[in-house]
Amino acid sequence: MEKSTVLGKNRTGIDMSPIDAKEMMALVRVSPPSSAGNEQAIAERRSQYFAEAGVIGSVPPPGTLKGIASTAMEKLTGKNPETFIDKLGCRLAFERAGVRLYDALIAKCSAAPANSIVPLNRLQDFRNEELEHFKLVENAMRSIGADPTAQTPSADVDGMASIGLVQVLTDPRTSVAHCLEAILIAELADNDAWQLLIALTEKMGMSDMARDFQNALREEDEHLAYIRQWFKEMVMEDAAVAS
Repeated sequence: MEKSTVLGKNRTGIDMSPIDAKEMMALVRVSPPSSAGNEQAIAERRSQYFAEAGVIGSVPPPGTLKGIASTAMEKLTGKNPETFIDKLGCRLAFERAGVRLYDALIAKCSAAPANSIVPLNRLQDFRNEELEHFKLVENAMRSIGADPTAQTPSADVDGMASIGLVQVLTDPRTSVAHCLEAILIAELADNDAWQLLIALTEKMGMSDMARDFQNALREEDEHLAYIRQWFKEMVMEDAAVAS
């Protein structure tokens, strides 16, 4: 089995050179900081930025008569369709990213040793289900007159948060175990996000859409269970293999 952790020439720790470590610490004691200030000054400056900044984005107005009518109706009943559309857009972007993450994981596992515990056919199933979930949310947005091609604020934030996951999956040096851990992070976030979206959908009174989303959540539950188990097995086996 592929080992994701090996002993090697890791020189990042201070213990690799005790003599140089003493000199380094001595230099710290005699060298003053290059500028005045501390973490409090940084916090105050950030607070200033927060106070002056605007919102990260907006939900576009409906581009169709159907959308305008739907939005107006929800406004009249005291509901806030902007929040709902924002989270739909977020889920849409995340499911699209999920397809790409699974594509990268499949490529990684295909290049791994033949005795990998992760079945490629199951990963392909998960990848295809992520694509179906994308289409499901896209159709849901169109059904209420929202524009699925627009990037909503929450979609923008999620995209920024997931950049590191993409980098892990596409780095040639990462192991299958590393990539499973990254996918696990994505699936955990995805699972909670689907639950929240379902609650919002029910609050908006869209019971049929909520049922469709429940079906997607059941598939996401399966993804999470398998990824969690594969990751655990790989780490445990890695720990048991002699160096």
